[in-house]
Amino acid sequence: MFMSEKIRKGMEEGSWIRRMFDEGNSMKKRYGADKVFDLTLGNPVVEPPAEFVRELKKLAENPAPGMHRYMENAGYFDTRAAVAAQLFKETNLKLTAGDIVMTVGAAGAINVVLKTLLNAGEEVIIFAPYFVEYLNYVDNHGGVVKIVPTNEQFLPQPEVLEKAIDKKTRAVIINSPNNPTGVVYSEKLMRQIGEVLRKKEAQYGTEIYLISDEPYRKLIYDGLKYPSPLLFHQRAIVATSHSKDLALPGERIGYIAIHPECPQKQELMDGFIYCNRTLGYVNAPALMQNVVRYLQDVTVSIAGYQRKRDFLYQNLLEMGYSVVKPQGAFYMFPKSPIADDVVFVRALQEEMVLAVPGVGFGGKGHFRISYCIDDRTLSGALDGLRKTAKKYGLK
Repeated sequence: MFMSEKIRKGMEEGSWIRRMFDEGNSMKKRYGADKVFDLTLGNPVVEPPAEFVRELKKLAENPAPGMHRYMENAGYFDTRAAVAAQLFKETNLKLTAGDIVMTVGAAGAINVVLKTLLNAGEEVIIFAPYFVEYLNYVDNHGGVVKIVPTNEQFLPQPEVLEKAIDKKTRAVIINSPNNPTGVVYSEKLMRQIGEVLRKKEAQYGTEIYLISDEPYRKLIYDGLKYPSPLLFHQRAIVATSHSKDLALPGERIGYIAIHPECPQKQELMDGFIYCNRTLGYVNAPALMQNVVRYLQDVTVSIAGYQRKRDFLYQNLLEMGYSVVKPQGAFYMFPKSPIADDVVFVRALQEEMVLAVPGVGFGGKGHFRISYCIDDRTLSGALDGLRKTAKKYGLK
């Protein structure tokens, strides 16, 4: 056998996101790219901000000696200090470079954190609907996923979380703004989650870490503010990237930030740095560390994404779809008109519209559509969405 059974099974089950993306590529070859309206991937079509181009050009024209060599595994001190300074502005917590590890995107950050924290068989709680790769990330490091449902607004319920926590609970992963729903956790909810974790720590005499996956942190609409989990639990750890706020998903640049007053901070930081190396990341990309050092308070156009959200949301409502209005990120998670969301997504596909069934996110009966796409694709998808809505009895 040339492949492990575990990997073979994982590949067969696969990711619905990737599966629909691959089918979309096949359809584009068959019918023409202009005839297919792909709403599957969170792969921003917007270009990085002008400030990014400026910094990249500056480095290309005036390269510093040794700019492409290895650095300490935690990343460049100046870059980590810049990240810490930005987080201080956002939270008023006195983070320093010693609280930051630069990573290969948010995925690298989460894997480093889980590798550091988990003993075999320990549990990690995630909330459904969830980003599907969490299942793989926890499994990578011998952990066990415990899935906890959210309410009709896709928000965690503190009382349900409390009942789910037991002696084996090592961490809780949260994702706000959320993929796939776009909901943003309020300050009140963040505070309640922190209170639940501390209550259960006291009950069991354990440490429970709050891992916040937040690549969409700066993509928030309607004037809402992001309440950082660092403010509500001393064992909070941020895992994030610049894939979305600077439109750099292919550059794989992110970081870990730990609460500066976490009781186990230094030991954990040593673990993060060790795991960053031994998992094979070694260090975050040197060129991108040098670029993002100067872009910590820069984002792509939030107004542009909000305009797309408003356009799509209003049209879906007029078609009769039931959808929770996103407050951030660039996804919507409408309710499928029929119970079988896979059948519904296949019906959309017949109208040349590609979406992802909610079952792929632990949200059966819904479907995910992404609006980080060009306006032509967004507008072009409306006719297929409308026809399929009518087919299944919506107005």
